Amino acid sequence: MKTLITALLMTTAAFSASSIHEFTMNNIDGQATPLASMKGKAVLVVNVASQCGYTPQYAGLQALYEKYKGQGLVIIGVPANNFGGQEPGTNEDIKQFCSRKYSVTFPIMAKVSVKGSDQTPLYQYLTSTSGGDVKWNFTKFLVGKDGKPVQRFESGVSPDSPELAAAIEKALR
Repeated sequence: MKTLITALLMTTAAFSASSIHEFTMNNIDGQATPLASMKGKAVLVVNVASQCGYTPQYAGLQALYEKYKGQGLVIIGVPANNFGGQEPGTNEDIKQFCSRKYSVTFPIMAKVSVKGSDQTPLYQYLTSTSGGDVKWNFTKFLVGKDGKPVQRFESGVSPDSPELAAAIEKALR
């Protein structure tokens, strides 16, 4: 019963939210990270996985982060094991993989669920405002400086695509 009540409260919070700034997630080290700390920045939220055909997008995401972080872009990697068991590792495994293989310096959150009955509240909000359920790893949600979703990019849109760069540049204005 307690689990059901918790799930209902989380769902209610997600649907009553007006921006991502109302959510807090744990980072990969387990520390609470209030997304309110990102007010005034454009944010690219990406569900990531270490064993996916799209995993090489980590390199492109890191390049985007390096190119635009000085202008106010934050990229948030959100590990999830919802699609084909492609993120089976622990948070420590994920952290080491991102650092060792792709030299990731953008924030990585603790592993969560981005789909289904245990979907994390941030993704309840993002999917309810931006095109429904996440279909696969490396779906990208671009969020404006006000914390509201601006545009969604499916997995096949690479980090170096002109359409993603144009949307980021517009969100940074």
